[in-house]
Amino acid sequence: MRAFALLLATALAGHAATYYLTVAGLGGNPDYDSQFTKWASELRHELEKNGPDAHVTTIAGTAATREALQKVFSGLAGHIKPEDEFALFLIGHGTYDGTDYKFNLPGPDVSGAELAAMMDRIPATRQLVVNMTSCSGASIAALARKGRIVITATKSGTEKNATVFPRYWVDALHDPEADTDKNGTLTTLELYRYTERKTAAYFESEKLLATEHPMLTDTGKAAAVRDPKPENGQGLLAARFSIIEPAGEAVKNVAPAKQRLVSKKEDLEARIDKLKYEKAAMRPDDYKQQLTGLLLELARTQAEIDK
Repeated sequence: MRAFALLLATALAGHAATYYLTVAGLGGNPDYDSQFTKWASELRHELEKNGPDAHVTTIAGTAATREALQKVFSGLAGHIKPEDEFALFLIGHGTYDGTDYKFNLPGPDVSGAELAAMMDRIPATRQLVVNMTSCSGASIAALARKGRIVITATKSGTEKNATVFPRYWVDALHDPEADTDKNGTLTTLELYRYTERKTAAYFESEKLLATEHPMLTDTGKAAAVRDPKPENGQGLLAARFSIIEPAGEAVKNVAPAKQRLVSKKEDLEARIDKLKYEKAAMRPDDYKQQLTGLLLELARTQAEIDK
């Protein structure tokens, strides 16, 4: 019944859409060009499984120019609504000159500040950018904004080697291990944790000094962390931003009363997550009382859904 409840939740979100944009930048040599394009293609394939409410755009190779990127963003800005979600995935090489981060594209590169300006034009109130390039940590300050999750493959602009992060980000999309709660949905936080863990394991298994350290911030601040959790206040938005969701075909004719119950369940789960992040600022007794009340209400609601 849990899977059925999840399908109901997916159906309820049908009024909103999710827009995905993947950009595979300049490789610099045939091997990198081929690899970047392959990762972008695999990412598109997995995202398209989300169904008709997922709008997937990919630009790669010689077509991935700064001008093309600006045109795509302009088009998306005219279609996306505030209630929609938007995710940007950057695959390729990045550079950092001590002042500015730049994403390498055929022709003129695009800076972190320019990427942020393009993202700011998108009306969606919930956004995600996953910068998988070398030196990507240097883009955090420009990209961080309230309502936006920022993930980078490196912790700073000084980690300049080609990254393995995108390999594991793509792997996570079809590896059951990434779905830690086994509910069929892959959230941004689940994907990040899988990719961070696999990236670290790669350097350990190869007996190499790690040249990249993934980071995440979803609080609107540039103080990204490697291990998001309630104790540092990071990860709440990422836990609520789904990348892969099961199709909702089975619930098209679900009764409105059942739909309202699922909406209530989703709200209760969000409140529980939020409460966990507020625990440090609360009296222990107050936290326990509120959490117990929410968990009991969640259990009752789930029982009604399962009838």
